[in-house]
This record gives sequence, C-alpha cells and structure tokens, in this order.
Amino acid sequence: MLSDIKVKSLKVKSKPYKLADGGGLYIEVMTSGSKMWRYKYRINGKEKRISFGPYPTISLKDARSKHQAAKKDVIDGIDPSAKRKSEKLASTLASHNSFESIAREWLERHKTRWTQSHAKKLLSRLENDVFPWLGGRPISEIEPPELLESIRRIENRGALDSAHRTLQTCGQIFRYAVATGRTNRDVTSDLRGALPPVKKSNFAAITNTTELGLLLNDIRQYQGSLITKTAMKMLPYVFVRPGELRNAEWSEFDLENSTWTIPASKMKMNNDHIVPLSTQVKSLLDEIQPLTGISRFVFHGARSTKRPMSNNTILAALRNLGYTKEQIAPHGFRATARTLLDEELEFPPHIIEHQLAHAVKDANGRAYNRTAHLPQRKGMMQQWADYLDKLAADSK
Repeated sequence: MLSDIKVKSLKVKSKPYKLADGGGLYIEVMTSGSKMWRYKYRINGKEKRISFGPYPTISLKDARSKHQAAKKDVIDGIDPSAKRKSEKLASTLASHNSFESIAREWLERHKTRWTQSHAKKLLSRLENDVFPWLGGRPISEIEPPELLESIRRIENRGALDSAHRTLQTCGQIFRYAVATGRTNRDVTSDLRGALPPVKKSNFAAITNTTELGLLLNDIRQYQGSLITKTAMKMLPYVFVRPGELRNAEWSEFDLENSTWTIPASKMKMNNDHIVPLSTQVKSLLDEIQPLTGISRFVFHGARSTKRPMSNNTILAALRNLGYTKEQIAPHGFRATARTLLDEELEFPPHIIEHQLAHAVKDANGRAYNRTAHLPQRKGMMQQWADYLDKLAADSK
C-alpha cells in the first residue's frame, strides 16, 4: 500500500516506472517528472487500463475513491473506460444542445439579415442577461418559470422594453431549436402576458415651422466641435437614422453624382439605401473633408479617427443648446421631414416613405428597389434643403 509521503517522495528515473497500491491501482512516474494514477483491470477476458488523472491534482485519497467506483463497475460487468467515453459523448451532445450553443448557432445563421449593430445588440443582451443563468442548460429542459426569472431581472432594473425584446429573441431561439429537432416546444408561448406592456412613445420631433427655423439657427450658432456641428447641420437635410449618419464613410459618397449609398449592413431593413445629396449637404462635406478625410469615417470620434462619432454626441449637443428630450431627439428629424414634406411641400407619401427607407411596396406587393423614384427623390431632397434654409432665414 502506498502512503501520501511515499507518493510525494517518488523520484524521476531514466525510464518510466510503476508502484502498485493494490487491486490494480498504481501510480506511474514518467521521465518528465509527472505522476499519473492508473487502474489495470480485466473485463470480458481483456486486460484494459484507465487513467484517473495526475498527482497531486488527484490525491491518493481521490485515486482510491475513483478506483473503488471503477472496481464496482467491473464487478457489475461495466467497462469503466467505455462508461467514461459514453459520459463524455453525452456531455458533448448536451453542450451542443445547450441554450447558449443553439442561440449562437441561430445568431450566426441569421446575422446576414441584420445590421452589425443590431446583431451585436442581440448578442450583448443574451450574454448579459440570459447565458449566465441558462446558457449551459439543455434547451429541452428549460421551463417557463426559469426563463421568466431571467427576464424579470431585466424588468427589475427598469429596462422593461429590453425585457420584452430579450423574451422575443428567446422565443425565436426556441422556435429555431424546435425546427432543428433540439426541443419539442417554444416555452416563451407560456409567458405571454407575464410582463407588463411597454408604454409606446415616439421620438420627440418639431413640426412647427417657426420652432424648426429657430432650432436650425441654433444649430448653426453651435460653438462646439466642427465635426459635431457639421453632423447636426447635415442630419435635418438627409433625415437618415442618427446611427446611419455617424457611421457614414467617405467611400460611400459619390459627390460627382450627388449620392450617398448606405450599404445594407448598416440599414435597419438590410437593403442598400441611396440618399440624394443636395447642394447644401455637398457644401458641408467639402467643408469638413480637409479635417476628417484622413479617416474612414466622415464624422470620426473625438478620441480616435478610427472610430465613428459616439451615439450620444448629437444628443448631448442638442441638450447643450437648451433643447429638452420632450422637444427634440436626433431621430425626431425623420418625423419632422415625414410631416412637413407631406403637409407643407405636398410630396407623395410613397416617395417620402421610400426616402425614409421604410418598407414601401407597389400595388402588386413588390418592394421598391433602392433606385426607385430616384429622380423624384433627388428633386425632393433639394427642395427640402432649400425649404429648411428658408425657415432658418425667416427665423432670424
């Protein structure tokens, strides 16, 4: 029989050697100095060996415990080595069927349909609020109350909208698992009504022409960074989503043809989008090009030319100008354009909607392509820019 002191004191020799503890359990000392516990046994007439791990990670006491369990398996006609392989396989299969592995598989398969920022946001929500508690669980074993407990954590920190969105994402993952044969049902269907409804609120927007003129003048008087000022001046003219503006790259602009083509990867609807450029916008780009032309981004960040402007920059600038969240949000310029282009300039709604990159369809249900009505949209965008300039001039 071995002792802890004896095992600890075993020295390296020129060749590997073994010392028995009894009953087929022995320790093998390698020429490298490592010491490995092994069990030699016979089953079905064949001599076999199984390793229990290295010493001192596996102590003498641990090795004897593992030996007794394996010895009992042999007596019961179970091959310890085959049993271990079977358990490893089951563990591997379970990990492949875990909620996290299926969620990541679902994300990978669908990410081409989304913008990069949207895909990143989905993954972030799962990594922060779901994976730590349910990620390792086989998806088929997750019950509604367990999932609700994770969703409640999001709700309890006051992020009700995020809680609803995360639950919706989980539902898509469960339905993908059902479709691919990893579970039998979508447990999120049992959680309908479990969360209080979100009170919908639109982005604050100014549609009063006098107030809009004053805002445009205030933007032109902004005393901060030229990059921020230019972005604020450009946003009302182009009325794209703020994220699309701050991620604008010089390579996307064709100033000769007066167009800005935003790639599908940056668009909410995952389609390329053409923004006709008015003479006012082209002048703004000409003004800022000497400053930011060395960067990939038209509106690069304050700390790095390799990153786009922060998503809070324009919002903070509007607040510094004295405008509250109840008065205007950067996204609100889209609603401003949608309202005034229709009610004041009397452009056809489907032309406006197309320029807003909304899902416009024709009479046959087909979605318009990116160049649909481009000549009309070019004229509209120039007329819109001239209209904004007149409002600003009238407000002085």
